[in-house]
Amino acid sequence: MLMDTPSSAPAKSSAYKPAVRLSPASVPLAAAPGASAAPIGETLVDISHLDFFYNTSQALHDINLKIEAKNVTAFIGPSGCGKSTLLRCLNRMNDLIDGTRVARGTIKIHGVDIYQPDVDVIELRKRVGMVFQKSNPFPKSIYENITFGLRLQGMNDPAKLDEIVEKSLRGAALWDEVKDRLGASGMGLSGGQQQRLCIARAIAVEPEVILMDEPCSALDPVATAKVEELIQELRSRFTIIIVTHNMQQAARCSDKTAFFYLGKLIEFADTRDIFTKPANAQTEAYVSGRFG
Repeated sequence: MLMDTPSSAPAKSSAYKPAVRLSPASVPLAAAPGASAAPIGETLVDISHLDFFYNTSQALHDINLKIEAKNVTAFIGPSGCGKSTLLRCLNRMNDLIDGTRVARGTIKIHGVDIYQPDVDVIELRKRVGMVFQKSNPFPKSIYENITFGLRLQGMNDPAKLDEIVEKSLRGAALWDEVKDRLGASGMGLSGGQQQRLCIARAIAVEPEVILMDEPCSALDPVATAKVEELIQELRSRFTIIIVTHNMQQAARCSDKTAFFYLGKLIEFADTRDIFTKPANAQTEAYVSGRFG
């Protein structure tokens, strides 16, 4: 299943609200599961004049950002700058935290405002998957981790489930390592393998967008390299948005980079330009390591 309780919620609130289906009829975000209506390079996610609050504390200020389909976009910036908050706005994970609200602005996916009342939040989270900072496999077998979300959608055909399990594990570069122990607990895998299992679990239900919140921060360099290779392999199938504190990782993995500071989007450009010729002095100071 894509959406688990977040492992690292913002410190501003620890009270979580249960996910609520807002409407029995969802607003479609794509033509069909696994089928993107947005070709490479076309705007898929359109954020306009977004203001976001935790109770009375404003976390995001007038964010305007267009994210292209089937690209990797990196969000960078110092701790507390709003990058993870914005990431969680994209599948409304912040709805699970008491006192959060979008005070102004819109987030549109395929032209649909995902905060409008008739959007089915459960359906949204199927289309916009998430991989958290800390790997969080279910206390189930490797096989059951992959099929959990599929079964919730009503899929019970053993042959089809077997096919998707293999496809997803291959897609996460994990099949060869676990194919002979699919019945073993996912909790018994190494940290890097667990994170790739979580990625496999996410892609099994064919989302269009994958959000990654510092997916390598708890991994060693070897495991990090494998996840970065995986991101490169997945970019042709999915739109990927990654939050990272690792400047080298952002430079290696992403096509576009957005730099945030104090809840504001300071600069958004091609990654090469952000790291070699930033237009803003604050961006240059951050990527060169002078603060943050």
